[in-house]
Amino acid sequence: MKLKVLGLLFCSAIVSAQNIQNNPGSNHGNKFEQLGTILPTPNVYRTASGAPGQGYWQQRADYDIEAYLDEDKRNLKGAETITYYNNSPDKLDYIWLQLDENEQSSIKNADYPSSSILPKKTTIENFKPTQLPITDNGYGVNLEKVTDANGVALKYVVNKTMMRIDLPKAIKKGEKFIFKINWNYNIPNRMEMGGRGGYENFPEDGNDLYTMAQWFPRMCVYSDFHGWQNHQFTGRGEFALVFGNYKVKMNVPADHIVGGTGECKNYEQVLSSEQYERYKKAENASEPVEIVTIDEAKKAEKKHSKERKTWIFEANDVRDFAWTSSRKFIWDAMRVTIPENNNKVMAMSFYGKEAYRLYRKFSTKAVAHTIKTYSEFTIPYPYPVAQSIEAANGMEYPMICFNYGRTEKDGTYSEAIKNGMLGVIIHEVGHNFFPMIINSDERQWTWMDEGLNTFVEYLTEERWDNKFPSKRGPAWTIVDYMKLPKNELEPIMTNSENIIKFGPNAYAKPATGLNILRETIMGRELFDKAFKTYAKRWAFRHPEPADFFRTMEDASGEDLDWFWRGWFYGTDPVDISIDKVTIATADFDGTPKSEDVKYTVDKPLQNEFEDVSKIKNREDKSIKFYVDSDKDVQDFYYRYDRNQEKVNVSKEYVITAGDNLEKVSNKDIAKNQNLIAYQIDFSNKGGLVMPIILEFTFEDGSKLNDKISVQIWRSNEQKASKTYFFEKKLKSVQLDPMRETADINTSNNLWTATSTETISKFQVFKQKQKDVRGASNGKVNPMQAAGKK
Repeated sequence: MKLKVLGLLFCSAIVSAQNIQNNPGSNHGNKFEQLGTILPTPNVYRTASGAPGQGYWQQRADYDIEAYLDEDKRNLKGAETITYYNNSPDKLDYIWLQLDENEQSSIKNADYPSSSILPKKTTIENFKPTQLPITDNGYGVNLEKVTDANGVALKYVVNKTMMRIDLPKAIKKGEKFIFKINWNYNIPNRMEMGGRGGYENFPEDGNDLYTMAQWFPRMCVYSDFHGWQNHQFTGRGEFALVFGNYKVKMNVPADHIVGGTGECKNYEQVLSSEQYERYKKAENASEPVEIVTIDEAKKAEKKHSKERKTWIFEANDVRDFAWTSSRKFIWDAMRVTIPENNNKVMAMSFYGKEAYRLYRKFSTKAVAHTIKTYSEFTIPYPYPVAQSIEAANGMEYPMICFNYGRTEKDGTYSEAIKNGMLGVIIHEVGHNFFPMIINSDERQWTWMDEGLNTFVEYLTEERWDNKFPSKRGPAWTIVDYMKLPKNELEPIMTNSENIIKFGPNAYAKPATGLNILRETIMGRELFDKAFKTYAKRWAFRHPEPADFFRTMEDASGEDLDWFWRGWFYGTDPVDISIDKVTIATADFDGTPKSEDVKYTVDKPLQNEFEDVSKIKNREDKSIKFYVDSDKDVQDFYYRYDRNQEKVNVSKEYVITAGDNLEKVSNKDIAKNQNLIAYQIDFSNKGGLVMPIILEFTFEDGSKLNDKISVQIWRSNEQKASKTYFFEKKLKSVQLDPMRETADINTSNNLWTATSTETISKFQVFKQKQKDVRGASNGKVNPMQAAGKK
């Protein structure tokens, strides 16, 4: 969903995995610890690699639906047959369905209220007395009949937006259950009441534009990780849905044009001969062809047919079905081929005359661009159709989405409206991949569809136009959100209903994090391969967060637990500071100084305390100590430790220290005499660890860049230092010059050299030879002192 202002703020209770710290009292051992028990334990269904396991299963539901759109009463009547397949290892005594339209009801909604305060000003539409008790506003699903395949009534209970059907006989593994539901509901005016589905009325021509979404009772997901996902639909957290095949018949006024999920099977019967010929032409066109022209749409607006037509659609392997209907529609289409699988897709757009100058020029081409670009970064687009419907909102369903973008009455438009329209089309069409194919649980984890989709949306916008003003994805765009006080933030890993700042948290922050991973931490090649692996593994399946985290690491060879821990489970921002720069030059003139050091020989290397194990081992006569039984290994120190060898441990010996250094040669001095050392001290003021990216500018105007791995913070998560040696003087050091880490405070990111800078000296010598581990250290040892060999 392209985020709209919903007008609701939800309570701040956070349901999220805890960012457990292993060593909270220390400056290390927290931010780089493995996620460990924060992630669910791998099993036969979901492996430690992030891939589906050998025992992975998921349910399936097929739908056969007939719908009747009553335009005069603004009512939708439907009858559906559902075939539900139990592929789980469990016996199911009951099943759950979603009744999303109950969210529009005043008495059957999910009952998730928000606080309200006295307004400073309001509209007359909102100014009305509070009715208590609350009366029925007439919206929501009216269930007419619920039966099995033979027409026998089934027991059921409706709990707000959820419906449980109690089965006459448990469904066992491998069995299926067929049942039928007849229902109707009054279609809401979504421009006034909000929500996804409904109608928009156009008073100037007396017509409605219907977007039929979440319009029929739909199966809930039953999964290995959650059981039944029957959390109430509040209007915020979106959907968890089951894959299946759909056959849908929509009976609508004869002058309506219908677009829907899947392929229409009877265009030849419902279109005029001219329109059908144009559709056939569009099937092989590389430019959009108007199937229903603007002139035909304008004529249709003036006549309201009392005749009826039935449009027939079929869609396979989809998790939902949505459709649109109106006599206002202009319709254009063209064929686009997906290179990765040679799939030939019909890219199509439906829109009213109010959007003509924008949608006719851009929409279908943006649809084609989106599915081709997403295919490159994820999996090849598998469906036969992709559609964009102009409906003054933003919402997504398989193969069809609803977007905004209308011109002024004179046909002109602002650049902001154009770019907003392109952005919402790319975003909503992109949802075909996340979550329509890579089918995450939106009701629980909004970021898994919105965040991942917003990230690929950004990549797609970039491919559309390098000057496209993307608002989500670039690191610098998330800074204002990351600056907020902690009590206004929650981790990305927060349940949908409990997120306060929904857009920044669920869309922008995960998209930004993934872009930082791609551009700054992992690199494009490594990231892209891992991301495609995730998409391929979980296409047409139900992934969870751990599956994504584990796959990205498994497919890349990168340990990213520090990143998931900080960016997804925490609320700390990035604020790395350059605290100090210390400058020093080399002093080659000194002579290595040696000095005499007095010492005594080592006493026997026995434990200072006889522990209980040693005492018990001596008392245990069954234990034979090797050195006591083999005289060949009883050397000088065997006897020394037992006071059998006498050594004067008070006598002082003398050793000369420092004699392994010598003066640097003139050749080496000439080679290195211009080196200047710069020690840069950093502090992690924000708390979120990140690579340190530096740009060095020298006095001669030249520049160098360096990126210090995030691992520099391992030993101390608060302080770090790095020393560089240059042959010319630094003029400045800029931290994060491209603003690619989302650093919230750039005022502490620059060091500039001054004429008053203190420059110290450090001595440089040449080492005669390196110390060898295990070699003599030059001291007299007890064996030598005793004159023994």
